[in-house]
Amino acid sequence: MNGAPHGPGNGDPRGPVIRAAGCVLWRRGPGGGSVEVCLVHRPKYGDFSFPKGKLKRHEEPLAAAVREVLEETGHHCAPGPRLPTSRYVVDGRPKVVDYWAAEATGGAFTANDEVDRILWLAPDAARARLTQPRDVRQLTAFLDVLPAS
Repeated sequence: MNGAPHGPGNGDPRGPVIRAAGCVLWRRGPGGGSVEVCLVHRPKYGDFSFPKGKLKRHEEPLAAAVREVLEETGHHCAPGPRLPTSRYVVDGRPKVVDYWAAEATGGAFTANDEVDRILWLAPDAARARLTQPRDVRQLTAFLDVLPAS
């Protein structure tokens, strides 16, 4: 052993860190009322989560997050406060996902291979539908920074 540190990018057999970014996409209900958040359903995984995806080469995380929102939901958005970064392991490789709160500014959903439907839900209903506990933590962080109506 040569004493070099092991880890992603340093000869680690797991490969490099998977970098991704996404948003907790939100909107005000009719008449500027209660908040709704957007969940995406991914048929490949059978889960409900927030729109997110892998960064392209040399892409900044915020740009990737906005791109993924548009690709997965059909909605444009205005990014807001930064949310906590999620870190977990996928197929033995570390994954880091940067998140932002983002207000939907317009658009329309069209089903595709990656996302077959979206749901706009009140936060309590979204909390019950989210598949992963880490996404519930993102929802809680979002509610802590939600702009006052």
